[in-house]
Amino acid sequence: MKFDEDIELPAHSHNAQWGIVLEGQIELIIGGIKNLFKKGDRYFIPKGTIHSGKIFAGYSDITYFDQPDRYKIKTKD
Repeated sequence: MKFDEDIELPAHSHNAQWGIVLEGQIELIIGGIKNLFKKGDRYFIPKGTIHSGKIFAGYSDITYFDQPDRYKIKTKD
């Protein structure tokens, strides 16, 4: 994922999520604990854990969701 502007993430939960920060920074509040992750850091959000935060402009990461049906396969029309 890549973000060109600041984004506020409202509190929510879903299946487990794991990410590696490639550029920039993200502030995540995971289970009530605030963390700031920067380039090279990795994070893990367990299934069902309430989390929120802020993604800062210029942020990019590789994110894995433990949810095979989260995104639909894109096809050309």
